[in-house]
Amino acid sequence: MSLVPLFTKIALESGCTDRPRCEAALSEASEKHAPLIDAVLDAEVVEESAFAENIAKATGLEFLAESELDLSQPLHSRFPAKLALRHRLLPGRMNGKDICLMTYDPFDLEAKQAVGRDLHKNVTWAVSTRYHIMEGLRRGYGVGAEHFDELIEGRDQVGDDDDLAQEVTLLDEEDEEASVMNFVNQVFREALKERATDIHIEPLENNLRIRYRIDGALQEVTVPPNIRALQASLISRLKIMAQLDIAERRLPQDGRINLQLDGEPIDVRVATIPSVNGESVSLRLLTRQKFDMSMLGLDPPLEAKIREFLGMPNGIILVTGPTGSGKSTTLYTFLKQLNTKDTRIVTIEDPVENKLDGVIQIAVKPEIGLTFAAGLRSILRGDPNIIMIGEMRDLETTEIAVRGALTGHLVFSTLHTNDAVGGITRLLDMGVEPFLIASSVRAFLAQRLVRTLCEACKRPHSEVDEAYLARIGFPLEHQAGIHEAVGCRACRGTGYRGRMAIVELCSVTPAVQELITANASYAKLREQALRDGMVLLRHYGWQKVAEGRTTLEEVLTNTAATE
Repeated sequence: MSLVPLFTKIALESGCTDRPRCEAALSEASEKHAPLIDAVLDAEVVEESAFAENIAKATGLEFLAESELDLSQPLHSRFPAKLALRHRLLPGRMNGKDICLMTYDPFDLEAKQAVGRDLHKNVTWAVSTRYHIMEGLRRGYGVGAEHFDELIEGRDQVGDDDDLAQEVTLLDEEDEEASVMNFVNQVFREALKERATDIHIEPLENNLRIRYRIDGALQEVTVPPNIRALQASLISRLKIMAQLDIAERRLPQDGRINLQLDGEPIDVRVATIPSVNGESVSLRLLTRQKFDMSMLGLDPPLEAKIREFLGMPNGIILVTGPTGSGKSTTLYTFLKQLNTKDTRIVTIEDPVENKLDGVIQIAVKPEIGLTFAAGLRSILRGDPNIIMIGEMRDLETTEIAVRGALTGHLVFSTLHTNDAVGGITRLLDMGVEPFLIASSVRAFLAQRLVRTLCEACKRPHSEVDEAYLARIGFPLEHQAGIHEAVGCRACRGTGYRGRMAIVELCSVTPAVQELITANASYAKLREQALRDGMVLLRHYGWQKVAEGRTTLEEVLTNTAATE
């Protein structure tokens, strides 16, 4: 008997917004013998809580609006992870041999049969929303828990310094090696699902910690208990994937992993660091991006000014800021705009973070003499139109770049300075002649990344202290646009989703050129740049706060060093 009519009726009672789409999703799922509840929820035509409540009424089960998740005792000790994760069942109330299991699909007969076969307890069933159950499983069991149970079963707990025993166990059975691979893959999948840019696997004294960097902030991931026992196995697997020496644990190593998820290639930069508790592994996830100017979120006047600089036939454009401020992404975006059939672009980077079709990219290798300076000399002999240097680290590289700009090339690079005008003083400190800076550099672009407010839950700021706004320099006439972070399921309770750049553009105008040549002070250079139209980082950030795109706290935190 088909359940499609029943689910259609329940969906309509739950306020279905698109009946044809709902019926099409149910029909397709029925033909493929896929779960019908997932089909309705994936179609996004009903409000999940109302739909789950009506499912509970139709089946005569109790509806729990919130997952009654008690983490005072590990869920592993109450209900097998493999059973919970495979059938998406969340253990709730438990009293002796009585247990309440929450499900969002009470029509899943396979799950009930598995529970009846493998669990020797008196089971009562309740219905909750898919979101609460999946979130409860993630928090209660940890990433990769389904595969972890296969690994840990039958294994004795090892001591903190028993690395050799762990490695022998890793190589003992092929099944275990496959399970380690599955566990690692699940860690990657979860990180990509959460839009993480980095994964950090860090051995602590009595545990192994996994953290994701999401929107620039580190978030600790729930992991299965006793994961420290698999530390060597996990790290060895990552080393094998990155083609590193698994026997070398005393020295740092660098490598690369090529992954693919849903047909999309993902490059992973791997760095291992030996510590007193064992090896720490950092993984940088580099997904293929479109590098469109729209992703920078620039104001139209500022974007028009930058496009004007990009259209120049020669000169140097420098992007400045600390590590992690998005300098490389900005440069890749510029190169993508200039990458045409009649333009030859060559880059030299350390390392090559993203691959651009049609661009010749060189990775520096100091161990064989391929430094920025050596590579740059070769590039200049290779008839390029545009050159990108990953970073101007020394005088030799900078002087060659200046010479390239003066001989008709457009050069892009980065500097580590707090603001745009600071780029001028940094070049002078390196020893570059003032007249060379004045004649070759066209602009300095300082930038920071701030988290953007989650559109699903942001709300106008309830209480704004005008005295505080005046003290930090926020324009009072725009206070109505100030919003605050709230937190919802879409943003994992953080209140933020995604990041955007706030920038400060210092054009090297004739007036600024004169001051550079005259060796003017930083204060005079900054004053002239402001007269020429430069908008300070913090003031540009205030514009984004007034537009309701980010918060006062984000701008203050990320521009503190520039004031």
